[in-house]
Amino acid sequence: MAAEIVNPPTESNGGSADQEGGGEPLDSFDPAFALHRGGKMAVQATVPVRDKDDLSLAYTPGVARVCTAIAEQPALVHEYTWKSSVVAVVTDGTAVLGLGDIGPEASLPVMEGKAILFKQFGGVDAVPIALDCTDVDEIVETVVRLAPSFGGVNLEDISAPRCFEIERRLEERLDIPVFHDDQHGTAVVTLAALRNAARLSGRELGDLRAVISGAGAAGVAIAKMLLGAGIGDVSVADRKGVVSSDRDDLTPVKRELAEITNKSGLSGSLEAALAGADVFIGVSGGTVPEPAVASMAEGAFVFAMANPNPEVHPDVAHKYAAVVATGRSDFPNQINNVLAFPGIFAGALQVRASRITEGMKIAAAEALASVVGDDLAPDYVIPSPFDERVAPAVTAAVAAAARAEGVARR
Repeated sequence: MAAEIVNPPTESNGGSADQEGGGEPLDSFDPAFALHRGGKMAVQATVPVRDKDDLSLAYTPGVARVCTAIAEQPALVHEYTWKSSVVAVVTDGTAVLGLGDIGPEASLPVMEGKAILFKQFGGVDAVPIALDCTDVDEIVETVVRLAPSFGGVNLEDISAPRCFEIERRLEERLDIPVFHDDQHGTAVVTLAALRNAARLSGRELGDLRAVISGAGAAGVAIAKMLLGAGIGDVSVADRKGVVSSDRDDLTPVKRELAEITNKSGLSGSLEAALAGADVFIGVSGGTVPEPAVASMAEGAFVFAMANPNPEVHPDVAHKYAAVVATGRSDFPNQINNVLAFPGIFAGALQVRASRITEGMKIAAAEALASVVGDDLAPDYVIPSPFDERVAPAVTAAVAAAARAEGVARR
């Protein structure tokens, strides 16, 4: 999810990180610490336990009747527990936005944040689960064993290329939705913004050639989703240049990417690929030189989404681009995953979907784009996360797509 990173105070910048040693509390230097004190979430009962009668129904002996019924008819678990309305937010802390591999415990504030966004924007309960392991087999086995408690699994901040394998294997083994938000949430919101940018300029997706900077989780997913939506052409560049079939240093994921992208046959640097391109999508960090941006086609779109420093600063991008988007909240057109994942899971859980299909993701992007409607403008190609129309529109579209694709179970 899009977030901006603030460096905590340390002795070197005037603060003290050692509260136990008598230093001043971190809360006094940064309001973020005050907000996070004690964590950002808690468990709240939905039924009262006021007296012995309530207790006998909520727990023993009344609970035994419900347990017995579920044992005899397993599908009743969806009606008589919270399973169908709760998502596990699972991470190993290896690819936390803007921070990298910081480990499971340090990732918990982000996972708690993700969980409260699920609730705030989608009405979906979520539980943060930070795993103290990075082995693919161990993560898969752990999540499979936890799955009976949840209606869906949101994978978060797991480094590539392991994230691809983990998601694929969990999808094969589980009959509940599994969704790696760093991949697919980013792709859904990007596609929605690009659809509206194209509409604003009177073009179709098929008229556009896009260049993506970054061949990690987000870059790969965006490329695949744009292809599925009918983009004219898309090339992906990593640190060594355009991912193309003439390279002999590609991972299996990048080899697959080379086979399905870059039909123009480009090779060489990102900067060279941008010459004449209609769209730049940045999900890698780094900096794109201004002359490369200037070489793009007239009326180009620049989606520079790295946080906190976009690959192309908006002031530079606006010199050459018709539409500019970033991952930051202090500029227009923020590509923020919170626009997608709450509604996607709400829709999937609503119909008890067995998985989240490509069609459901495309439907989410189309619904998100439609919220903008007639208010479309260069600085408004994607709605605000606080637009109350967003989650209901995405939820309804995803639920309908799940039914149409035969993965809904109610």
